Amino acid sequence: EVQLVESGGGLVQAGGSLRLSCTTSGFTFEDYTIGWFRQAPGKEREGISSLSCADGSTYYADSVEGRFTISCDSAKNMVNLQMNSLELEDTAIYYCAAQIVADGAWQTHLIDYWGQGIQVTVSS
Repeated sequence: EVQLVESGGGLVQAGGSLRLSCTTSGFTFEDYTIGWFRQAPGKEREGISSLSCADGSTYYADSVEGRFTISCDSAKNMVNLQMNSLELEDTAIYYCAAQIVADGAWQTHLIDYWGQGIQVTVSS
């Protein structure tokens, strides 16, 4: 059974920080790129960050570059997303996702496995 389970998140003031975690099971962790999408009401789901723990390669969307940092803990089959300098526009449901490495681009239609999502709300 494949599982991706998000934790962390919640309510934070603008300028603050949160850390999201994604714990995975049921597939070969090192064969997949793991990362995050987010979706706000009325907007398309947006890929924001990913990494391949096997070689450490990372991707960041322009909207989060310099503020968010993705990291892996291979021993725990876990990926973390440290979110700093949060802005009102970061409010969304955040989804962990997994993609077979060979698929390349971090896009919704190429994702193999999805988590259930977790709410992040940034207040003024």
